[in-house]
Amino acid sequence: MRLGFCSRSNDVVEPMIKPQWYVNCNNMAKQALDAVIDDDNRKIEIIPKQYAAEWKRWLENIRDWCISRQLWWGHRIPAWYVSLEDDKLKEYGTYHDHWVVGRNEEEAQVEASRIFAGKRFQMAQDPDVLDTWFSSGLFPLSVLGWPEETEDIKAFYPTSVLETGHDILFFWVARMVMLGIKLGGDVPFRKQSPGFIVNYLQVYLHPMIRDAHGRKMSKSLGNVIDPLEVINGISLEGLHKRLEEGNLDPNEVVVAKEGQVKDFPNGIAECGADALRFSLVSYTAQSDKINLDIQRVVGYRQWCNKLWNAIRFAMSKLGDDYVPPMSLVLESMPFSCKWILSMLNKAISKTVSSLDLYEFSDAASTVYSWWQFQLCDVFIEAIKPYFTGTDPKFDSAKSAARDTLWVCLDNGLRLLHPFMPFVTEELWQRLPQATGSTRKESIMISEYPSVIEVRSSSTIDKIKYKEWTNEIIENEMDLVESAVKSLRSLRSDLPPNERHERRPAFVLCRTVAVAEIIKSHELEISTLASLLSLKVLSENDAAPAGCAVSIVNENLSVHLQLHGIHDAEAEREKLRKKREEIQKQHENLTQKMNVSGYKEKVPPHIQEENVAKLTKFLQELEIVEDASRKLESAIADKN
Repeated sequence: MRLGFCSRSNDVVEPMIKPQWYVNCNNMAKQALDAVIDDDNRKIEIIPKQYAAEWKRWLENIRDWCISRQLWWGHRIPAWYVSLEDDKLKEYGTYHDHWVVGRNEEEAQVEASRIFAGKRFQMAQDPDVLDTWFSSGLFPLSVLGWPEETEDIKAFYPTSVLETGHDILFFWVARMVMLGIKLGGDVPFRKQSPGFIVNYLQVYLHPMIRDAHGRKMSKSLGNVIDPLEVINGISLEGLHKRLEEGNLDPNEVVVAKEGQVKDFPNGIAECGADALRFSLVSYTAQSDKINLDIQRVVGYRQWCNKLWNAIRFAMSKLGDDYVPPMSLVLESMPFSCKWILSMLNKAISKTVSSLDLYEFSDAASTVYSWWQFQLCDVFIEAIKPYFTGTDPKFDSAKSAARDTLWVCLDNGLRLLHPFMPFVTEELWQRLPQATGSTRKESIMISEYPSVIEVRSSSTIDKIKYKEWTNEIIENEMDLVESAVKSLRSLRSDLPPNERHERRPAFVLCRTVAVAEIIKSHELEISTLASLLSLKVLSENDAAPAGCAVSIVNENLSVHLQLHGIHDAEAEREKLRKKREEIQKQHENLTQKMNVSGYKEKVPPHIQEENVAKLTKFLQELEIVEDASRKLESAIADKN
């Protein structure tokens, strides 16, 4: 014989069989199952889709639902036991046919008088309470005044999209759907979007948060993370104190403290609500679990500083008397301004579509990438010469850069707001307001950005933009960024004390089209790559000797001037490794193409791609060989 003991009080747990209240769920479960599985009459879409199988498993194996609980709290069961004056057995609950049900005691009294007409009786309400899932299953109806036919029920039932954890898909969601269909006549939720209402409920199930090691959060492991401790920060001693003030067994406290020392040796840094929120959203791409690493949250807290710096830069360049534009004329704008507006338009489109599809991680990643890698790393750096240069030609560019910067920050903050509500509100309030605009008092009630075509702006009355998207500009910037990346890579190979030194650079273009693009964007390349000077060479020009070389593509290579024998020796070794790498790639592809049956089995378009790759390898090898010869000549001259 085994006895159960309470883990808290050590009392013996003695099971006792008692009558309970049950709900027959067979018909309700069938209706709820059809609402998901029946393609012709489907009313519910479960996201992610794999959880539809879980829904089916539960509802196909439905049992009667015990809805009574012997607890001190909860909604009292609306059932009364009727004790008749002439009952032979006076014990409460003896006769199962002496129960009456009513919405209140008055209704129960009327029902008892009807059933036991002419008899004297007393009533006592059942002390049991409803299962919490039964009470919460009525939530969509009860909050709107049900069972009364209120105006709220007419207006708001069915309500909107449901978002919850996948672990309570059956316990809460299925019960809400069953009770909603039974008592409300329809599924309790419908997705409502501007301009249309879909014909099915959408249930979005978010992942469950675990610790950085993938373990379920448990008090005994000491790995439970309180969101407030991440937002406000806490020392290791504070974490220990929280354990000591709990009701864990002393042995479990020791184990839990060891886990805290391992995971949080310096405690948890103050991260703020925005960083925590953004981290959790970015984690949603992880199947059904979030392995929460606090260092990732810290990283996003530090990224918030990037936002502050962007606004600080903007305010210093806009000036106190700056007035946002009533219109943008893209044709007269500098290249970098056209590019960032095109990328903003693309980011808006991707973010909005990702949110509509509940792909929150993709939406967060898109917004983050635009702010970090396009606005801050490229655009803000590219426009700095307009504000520091003295050339009169920069005057119009400076004005366009100001207007573009303001438009980007206004739209960018609104785009980011759902993910980081607090910092975006603070920064958005600092932006200048356009004359005559009807900007909202808060960013949270402002219209969310939408793709800019030939339409009114979402924030400024009467402002008109032409379509921002420009793939030609984007392709040109891709080439510019590739050249800049290669030049930065060459710089990173230099000795540490020389990496910040501005040096002359050369760009060797093997087609006229590429040369024209590079020439038209010399300023952007020189600025972003921190060059002393930049010279564009055609295919008829000889690449200079004594340079480090990097191949951007088959039509473009960049060369960075070297200083001293040490630089040259390091470049010699790098060219040797590059030569071996290209030769190995060429050899492997050649062997693959010489396999028996290659021409018969491999699709023609793949064969064409492989031939193009071979040609590219030979061109790159020629560039490396030429650079090696010139480098050896330069080394010989210095010796």
